[in-house]
Amino acid sequence: MTTTLLRGGNLFVGTSKLRRADLLISAEGILEIADRIDPSDDRVDEVVELNGKAVLPGLIDSHVHLLVDGVDEMQRLHEPYSTPYYRATKVLRETLERGITTVRDAGGADQGLKHALATGLIEGPQVLTAVTILGQTGGHSDGMSPCGVDLSLMPATPGRPSGIVNGPEEMRTRVRELQRAGADVIKICTTGGVLSPSDDPRHSQFAMDEIEMCVREAAVTGLGVMAHAQGPAGVLNAVRGGVRSVEHGIYATDECWDAMLERGTWLVPTLIAPVALLRAIDGGAKVSPTVKQKASDAVTQHMVNVRKAVNAGVRIAMGTDAGVFPHEYSLAELSLMEEAGLEPHEVIEAATISAAELLGLGDRGRIEVGMRADVIVVDGDPFDFDGFADRVLRVFQAGSQRVSREL
Repeated sequence: MTTTLLRGGNLFVGTSKLRRADLLISAEGILEIADRIDPSDDRVDEVVELNGKAVLPGLIDSHVHLLVDGVDEMQRLHEPYSTPYYRATKVLRETLERGITTVRDAGGADQGLKHALATGLIEGPQVLTAVTILGQTGGHSDGMSPCGVDLSLMPATPGRPSGIVNGPEEMRTRVRELQRAGADVIKICTTGGVLSPSDDPRHSQFAMDEIEMCVREAAVTGLGVMAHAQGPAGVLNAVRGGVRSVEHGIYATDECWDAMLERGTWLVPTLIAPVALLRAIDGGAKVSPTVKQKASDAVTQHMVNVRKAVNAGVRIAMGTDAGVFPHEYSLAELSLMEEAGLEPHEVIEAATISAAELLGLGDRGRIEVGMRADVIVVDGDPFDFDGFADRVLRVFQAGSQRVSREL
């Protein structure tokens, strides 16, 4: 076990002011924070001179799709079935290189990917996964196209149960199947979505008895529920049904934000998703005209309503929906959260402290003694989000250096 002294860094401690201090880390966690730690200390195996560079907790992306890297329908039709699994190994490594040390996969990744990470077969952030996305027939998880070809992003496999559910008893069964499949969270769709071919993001999906069954059955094994919810009726149903987080919230209203405040429900805005999706479409990605129109309609309203959520005081955790668009653009989310009204230090908090709380990971998200040593070193001003990913110089995960660029 290597103990590393990060010397002379500016540490993010949850405010707009950084603390100049030394940091001692190992696989056991953050061991010490002090104005000065003697590099000749017997505990120190390695010294990294930071010369004032910023030190942040490892970033946490609360909404990704690791087995998808863009949604070009023609590409999916013509590539072999197993290609996404191999592509995911590249996505995982590059995600880690951007300073993201933990992710919640919101549908797609199964236990095999987690096992490969845990046993060192591949490298990447720690992954919590929903395994698949639950929706009703004709809903957001139903990939049946008008021509009769199923274009689902997450088809059923031996490790990934079907995402189509109808009725509370079928919901009970499917949640149990996901628990058996190793899910860390259950994801449901309480509205339509942008990418689904036959529904509208503003329309609600699932009856209350289905939502309540999902939440109740998930709680049996201590799992929370995340809800893809874009229109106001579906957001309110999700919140009143007891979900832990609302994903997107594009067309949510003040009534939605009030309900979320009352119940302590989190918002994961994914502001970059429709923006980057439109860029990909303009760049040649092949999707239906309906999808393009829905993405275009969503962009402006999304920002307007998330600003209202910020002003209302709704709890916000960073999530990007990376995979719906190429993962390389994921950290553009930071700038968009600032545009939505979060102060720069609050943006970092949303991507660290708050995201860790949402995911129930009390061992990370802060630079404090005893915390897991997921830390990143960033060149320049950490509150300037332009080119942030390119300025990540070092990434330590559980005290081990995973990424090293010249300081």
